[in-house]
Amino acid sequence: MGKSRFALYFGGRELFPSAMIADARNEMTGVLSKNGYKFIMPDVDMTGNGAVETTSEGRIYAEFLKRHAGKFEGVILCLPNFGDENGAVAALRDAGVPILVQAYPDDPDKMGPESRRDAFCGKFSIMDVFAQYNIPFTALKPHAVLPSSGKFTENIDVFDRVCRVVKGMRRFRLGAIGARTTAFKTVRFDEVTFEKYGITTETLDLSEIFRRVRDVKKSGEKFFKKSGMYRDYACWHGVPVDSFDMLVRLAVVMDDIIHDYELDGITLRCWLEIEKELKISPCVILSELNNRGIAAACELDGGNAVAMRALGLATGNPSACLDWNNNFGEDENKCVLFHCGPVPARMMAAKGRIVDHPMFARVLGAGCGFGCNQGRISPSPFTYASAMTKDGKLIFYLGSGRFTEDRLPDDFFGCGGVVEIDNLQEKLNMIGRSGYRHHVSVSFGLCEEALREAFGTYLRYEVMFPCRENDKPC
Repeated sequence: MGKSRFALYFGGRELFPSAMIADARNEMTGVLSKNGYKFIMPDVDMTGNGAVETTSEGRIYAEFLKRHAGKFEGVILCLPNFGDENGAVAALRDAGVPILVQAYPDDPDKMGPESRRDAFCGKFSIMDVFAQYNIPFTALKPHAVLPSSGKFTENIDVFDRVCRVVKGMRRFRLGAIGARTTAFKTVRFDEVTFEKYGITTETLDLSEIFRRVRDVKKSGEKFFKKSGMYRDYACWHGVPVDSFDMLVRLAVVMDDIIHDYELDGITLRCWLEIEKELKISPCVILSELNNRGIAAACELDGGNAVAMRALGLATGNPSACLDWNNNFGEDENKCVLFHCGPVPARMMAAKGRIVDHPMFARVLGAGCGFGCNQGRISPSPFTYASAMTKDGKLIFYLGSGRFTEDRLPDDFFGCGGVVEIDNLQEKLNMIGRSGYRHHVSVSFGLCEEALREAFGTYLRYEVMFPCRENDKPC
């Protein structure tokens, strides 16, 4: 996943030396280039000192953004000195992308009129008027920071993730394939609420999937390519040829559906009709889609498909939908996360082994559930999230933890891992009391801060916990 491209804005005030602007333009562009970020910015002679210092110059900058619409994902508002708040409003009130407000710190030994910046104070003025004009913005710690500092590099990484999430979630197409399983009322969601947040749900009946599967020819190029890829993706020892071929056919159909309906993610009614009609379990197909970065959730859980999409955008890694499944002995901060096999290969400790799903074998008989992707999840720090619709709102919880090196028994089927999460029992209680699903979405990497900022400041999702003063409910 590529890094965001930024539009650079330099705010100044005529009372301060213009050399500060020139130095900031050189420093900021150098730091961004060094860290692999692309950017656009106006020519130095577009405004008086290469910065926005008046309302009229703010309008000039706004026109610059309009000319380059679609070519940047966020704006870095750099304050080498106090800056002009009226110019900033004129320039950025219609920017339509996340805005990071960065202020230069003063040097305590250089506080005379020729070297004093006062950007520490000026940042408050920008934030104040942005709040008055309802312009969303991002302000990270510390309040004033040099672009050349390591802390600013960390802040840009967070802001980059914010921009990726905002861009990817404002327009998101989710395929809901099949009806919700009758017994699984836990995964109900409201399509109209999703649409209010820019998430369009395209629904398809399983009968359409079955028809398409019948039309896939083993002699076709799509089948041939998919067959080769799947043989490399997992271990198929002991899987009947007919089961393998049917899984490949369904995988071809899923790719076609995603292409035909321009989907960014899917959620699938994965049992029991697929097992009854096609004699396979689609776990490994969801795994492979997730491995490519296409969010694919089980059991028609639309809320967690949305959470998976956001996690993937923030971490740049694939995500998975898992069950809060088992305690782990008496350790109150550990539990087992598991699912039948939709975990992407890049999250697994070794190549998955395809087996006959034992739960379906018990209900339908042996041989009806090949496709369960058996394995273990690699030890790693991770971020987790889950979402639900309630009273016309899209509400999330967020958190972080780590998959540990603790082993699961050999007879523990599917793909799972032991996780350690601080204050786990309190969080589980809150999840259950608030009506969240038995599923949770996870992705390797720590991106909780970026997700919270993207969700609360720009996408207007509500965040249950961890919470800030402007997140509701807490």
